[in-house]
Amino acid sequence: MIIRAAVDEDWVKIWPIFSQIVAAGQTYAYPEDLSLIAARQLWMEEAPAQTVVAVDGDVVLGSAKMRPNRPGRGAHVSTASFMIDPAAQGRGLGRALGEYAIGWARAAGFHSMQFNAVVESNTAAVHLWRSLGFQILGTVPEAFDHPQNGLVGLHVMYRRL
Repeated sequence: MIIRAAVDEDWVKIWPIFSQIVAAGQTYAYPEDLSLIAARQLWMEEAPAQTVVAVDGDVVLGSAKMRPNRPGRGAHVSTASFMIDPAAQGRGLGRALGEYAIGWARAAGFHSMQFNAVVESNTAAVHLWRSLGFQILGTVPEAFDHPQNGLVGLHVMYRRL
């Protein structure tokens, strides 16, 4: 498995992962009927953002996008989002992409990284981010409408770089 910058041609391989995760409704607040074009605009951002893919040969196993969390005076803080093919979960891809994102942000001169909305019931992600040095700064109660668990909190997670 290698992690590399995503190119336009990768979107057709990212889209099935993206649409499956969004349709499940468990980790992202994106509308479930988000079109292919709208999803591409959200995920394949232009510089200073970077989108990467984790690939095994020609197969895209996951993707991450990193960017400044805010413009202007907030641009020294980075953020990142991650999508792993459910069939490839449990193979260390989330950790590898998380470590890549941290390294990218550090090399790009960011001061810290902040995740704005980690669903509290996504315990695997919360555990992973804590193991990579993130802390929960706060939780917005009942901010995410989970399809099985009802209203659950969204964590804001942070780490210095």
